[in-house]
Amino acid sequence: MNLILLGPPGSGKGTQASAIAKTYGIPELSTGAMLREAADAGSEMGLWAKQIMDRGELVSDEVVVNIFAERIKQSDCANGFILDGFPRTLEQAAFLDKLLKEQDNPLDLVLELKVDFNQLVERIVGRFTCATCGEGYHDRFKIPKVSCVCDVCQGMAFKRRADDNAETVRTRLMAYYRETAPLIGYYFCKECLRVVDGMEEIDLVAGHVQEILKDYTQDSKTPAH
Repeated sequence: MNLILLGPPGSGKGTQASAIAKTYGIPELSTGAMLREAADAGSEMGLWAKQIMDRGELVSDEVVVNIFAERIKQSDCANGFILDGFPRTLEQAAFLDKLLKEQDNPLDLVLELKVDFNQLVERIVGRFTCATCGEGYHDRFKIPKVSCVCDVCQGMAFKRRADDNAETVRTRLMAYYRETAPLIGYYFCKECLRVVDGMEEIDLVAGHVQEILKDYTQDSKTPAH
C-alpha cells in the first residue's frame, strides 16, 4: 500500500503515520529523514544533497525525487510506504507521478487530515512537553493529572517549542495553504483522495483512518469491495 498523508503542521500527520506504519509494517518516509539517510549512506545523490544543504541552499525537487527513488528500492518498502511532508508542491507531485509510473508502482491513496485554521492555531500554541521523557501535553486539551508533574515519569520540568507562538504558527500555516493545499485538488481529480476530520480526538481520527485503509490491500492498487 502506497500512501500520502496531507495536512498542515499540527494536523496530526506524524501521529497517524506512525500508527499506520506499525499496523501495516510499512515505513514512514519524510523528506528530511530520506536526505539524512542518503547522506549518511554516502550515496552519490546523498552526498550531492549534503553539499547543497551545507551551503544553506534548498535541495531541488529533482534531487529529492531521485533520493526517494533510491529509498523505495530498499527491502522495507516491498509492501509499500507512507509519505509524510512530501510532495509539498504541484511540481514535486508531477515528479513523483513520473517516477512511480516508470516503476509501475502507483499510489493507492492520499489521505487529507482536514482541520479548522483557528482551532489548529490554538492546538499548536498550547502544546508543551515533559523535558525528561518527551510526553506531550496541552494547556487545554491534555494537562498533567497532577499540576506540574509529568504523568509518565513524574518529572517536573516542561518545555515549549520556541516557534509554537501564534504569529509563527500562522506564518507556517499560510505557507502550507499557499504551497501544499493545491495538492488536495490535484489528487481529488486523480480520484485517490480521501478526507478525515483531523480536529477529532486522536483515537477517533485513527479509527476513521483504519476504516478507510480496510478498503485497500497490499495486493491491489484499487479499493476492495
